[in-house]
Amino acid sequence: MTQLDEAVSLETLIRATVPRYTSYPTAPHFSAEVGAEAYGGLLDKAATEDGPVSLYIHIPFCHSICHYCGCTTKATRRYAPIEAYVDVLRSEIAMVAARIGRRAVSHIHWGGGTPNLLSAEAFEAIVDDFHRFFSIGPDTEHAIELDPRHLGKERARLLRAIGVNRASLGVQDFDPTVQAAIGRIQPAETVSASVEQLRSAGITSLSFDLIYGLPEQTVSSIRRTVEAAIALAPDRISLFGYAHVPWFRANQKLIDASKLPGSEQRLDLERTAHSSIAAAGYVPIGIDHFARSTDSMAAALSNRTLRRNFQGYTTDRADTLIGFGASSIGRTAWGYAQNVADTGNWRERVVGGRLATERGRLLTAEDRLRADVIEQLLCFFDVDLSATAARHGAETSLLSADLEKLAPLVRAGWVVADDKRVAIVRHGAELARLVASAFDAYLGTGGRHSVAV
Repeated sequence: MTQLDEAVSLETLIRATVPRYTSYPTAPHFSAEVGAEAYGGLLDKAATEDGPVSLYIHIPFCHSICHYCGCTTKATRRYAPIEAYVDVLRSEIAMVAARIGRRAVSHIHWGGGTPNLLSAEAFEAIVDDFHRFFSIGPDTEHAIELDPRHLGKERARLLRAIGVNRASLGVQDFDPTVQAAIGRIQPAETVSASVEQLRSAGITSLSFDLIYGLPEQTVSSIRRTVEAAIALAPDRISLFGYAHVPWFRANQKLIDASKLPGSEQRLDLERTAHSSIAAAGYVPIGIDHFARSTDSMAAALSNRTLRRNFQGYTTDRADTLIGFGASSIGRTAWGYAQNVADTGNWRERVVGGRLATERGRLLTAEDRLRADVIEQLLCFFDVDLSATAARHGAETSLLSADLEKLAPLVRAGWVVADDKRVAIVRHGAELARLVASAFDAYLGTGGRHSVAV
């Protein structure tokens, strides 16, 4: 029996472990079938396309590692390793650009780690490379993830000078007790100062990342965190559920598991934060994002152009996402490719003139159909199966067995499903990942995942 068959209540359902579906097939199903040669082939195919591409830059360094962190990063107090990393990163950019040609860029996204640890010279050199090899215009969204503890006025001005026009601040939680439990002491004044620095520099499109399910969180504390965040008026808010995976991230062993909220308390925390953000006038976006009604993401939801990728929900419609740096993931219409995570191995491959791809996934026609269905469910909580199947040259009968898995949710009145349409009509944010998992042909064949809420 599946997890859905066994479910008898929402509280039971949310204990199911399912992927976050920032890709399909998901990363646990990537394999060595996509190495440097295969990725080169994907880039060569993408070079024949006319549309824009997106660029992702992974900077895997932090001054210290927070207990909750699930990112691919390492701690360093010295700048020398970062400087050496940047030199290789620039070589990788040149190598990939030679394969794909001078293409227009719709989105640039810096992630990590802590990208704002880079020196001014490093930022300027990398962005100069982007302008040299790609076509970056005034409409390109240029976003960066920031640690508010390492910003300052001069760094904010630098980011604006190199073209950054959107910044995402890692807030997580404002409560001092929670901050101590997760190893990230970050006073509210620090976040407020960062917001002022960015806005003064001209970076006015701001996003906050918040997390529920952390140790020591209570309904009242997370309500206060949301209120403090809203008082700073970000354009977007992301509300992520903490994924406790100490078997995968050793630093999470520093978290006292006995202090983590249970499944019912997690649901209370999620609902409290969700309702508080929505009550402040933000438009709920998918399972974990919110945006002001005037924001481009709210418009993308309304006109059904919203997309989902490895950075979460996005307005980016480019079919090709090029990942640079150790562990970064790229995507084309034909498959996914991920660089080797170890920085030493990554450096050796790039310096040797090879693409650093270690694993990935080539997509079949059925994979593309299922990916489309899953993405629509995660973005809009509904999908027109007939139109989607037709777009992929398939019959809806291919998904008949998957529809049967949704019977318990249909009986509960939470989902409407037939061979033409699936719609989540209640508890969308809580159930979307679970409903999407019904269409995952690889579920249960590899990897461990976090709980649905």
